[in-house]
Amino acid sequence: MTERKVLRALERIEPLWDELFPAERARIVRLLVDRVDVWAEGAGVRLRLDGLGSLVRDLAAQAPEAARTAA
Repeated sequence: MTERKVLRALERIEPLWDELFPAERARIVRLLVDRVDVWAEGAGVRLRLDGLGSLVRDLAAQAPEAARTAA
């Protein structure tokens, strides 16, 4: 998984976020976030790298499908 692939995938999901059902948004957040720690000074978020890879693969698989649908 390259950084470029991850960035492209995240850029593709951003415009769709507002159109997703709340349950799908929650699924994506659970897929990506392992842990959130909150302190008086700020917060820390630990991401799930395997979840990030899974999301990127899902979005990459949908890209050819979306291109066929648009054609």
